[in-house]
Amino acid sequence: MNLATKDIGHNLGRFALTVVGIGLLLMLVMGMGGIYRGLIAEATLLIDTIGADLWVVQGSTRGPFAEISRVPANLEDRIRAVPGVAGARRFVSHTVQREHHGRSLRMVVQGLAWPEDHGEWIPLVVGRALGQAHYEMIADRSLRLPLGEQIELGKDVYEIVGITKGMVGSGGDGLAFFTVSDAQAIQFNVPGEATRLERAARRSRAEGQDIGQVQPLLLERADGPTRGLPVLAPPQVSAVLVTLQPGADAAKIAATLAGWPDITVYTTQQQIDLLLSGMVDKSRRQIGLFRVLLVIISTIIMALTIYTLTLDKVHDIALLKLIGARNTVIVGLILQEALIIGTLGYGLAWWLGQFAFPKFPRLVVIETSDLLWLAGIVLGISVLASLLGIWEAMRVEPNKVLS
Repeated sequence: MNLATKDIGHNLGRFALTVVGIGLLLMLVMGMGGIYRGLIAEATLLIDTIGADLWVVQGSTRGPFAEISRVPANLEDRIRAVPGVAGARRFVSHTVQREHHGRSLRMVVQGLAWPEDHGEWIPLVVGRALGQAHYEMIADRSLRLPLGEQIELGKDVYEIVGITKGMVGSGGDGLAFFTVSDAQAIQFNVPGEATRLERAARRSRAEGQDIGQVQPLLLERADGPTRGLPVLAPPQVSAVLVTLQPGADAAKIAATLAGWPDITVYTTQQQIDLLLSGMVDKSRRQIGLFRVLLVIISTIIMALTIYTLTLDKVHDIALLKLIGARNTVIVGLILQEALIIGTLGYGLAWWLGQFAFPKFPRLVVIETSDLLWLAGIVLGISVLASLLGIWEAMRVEPNKVLS
């Protein structure tokens, strides 16, 4: 006969509530670890999927994922001339939030370097890659935009030709893929009245200069579209992604590009490290602190439960001692109860997590190493929680049963 199971059956209600409480706390501990890994997975997803060897960004900046980066679009032509470079493509990424069919729609607009990049590398669930230079888009399923639907962004209407799954930005917003020119049109779109006022102000400034008075035809040019003014450069991009030829020396090519004073060069791993050490680092520390607090709370709850269960059976413990039971029997009784609570709580946490975590708004990644780590923590918690009850049991005198 196992004394621990008999005692649990005698106090089944309190024991069950304790297991449920511990299970929910352990599920939160498990979930927070999964949320942190999910943050890393979402933050690095795009970098890993794109597969560039080098990232060329604005000089003295950390890249488009850490801060604003602006480089001229024709930089890719300069980079292609470097020996060992197989290809270079523009990178445009920014976040927009719009109203669509009465709901808020927030997405990360990602530009594909058309015509070199049609988006064949994007894992599509249904649909196809981009087939023309304008007015098509690929959307992540989390945006809840069905295939074939049309959405107005800026002054243009885009049709969804492909649906992908699990493609989200570092903030958890779904990705939407366009050609670079369309992505820039969305990014730099301004109301028509703002465009008119800018052109009027541009003409006014030209009229106030000698060159505008001497050459009146320039006033007509100043009053026209921005692209018609040679002095104004086309919209800039966030970065240029470089693909190297097989066998090329990445360090040597990076050193060559680093000699250009207007840019900074990072490898893919360096770009990931910069991203994780910036935006994700504070979240990691905050989640880690909450995990520690929940572990401490779980330990306290288990300790108090085991202690109260021990107090309830002081008479029984005194009787065991009176009939000659060894201390190891009593210690084993309390320790086994704590281990059973921890084990059942851990199993309940894992079982509930299978249903709850997939419904979270952000990705939750639970790895085997996290489960093993938490199992070790639960074992330690169970042993620590039993110490208070063991201490109380050892203080019980055998003659207590006679009083």
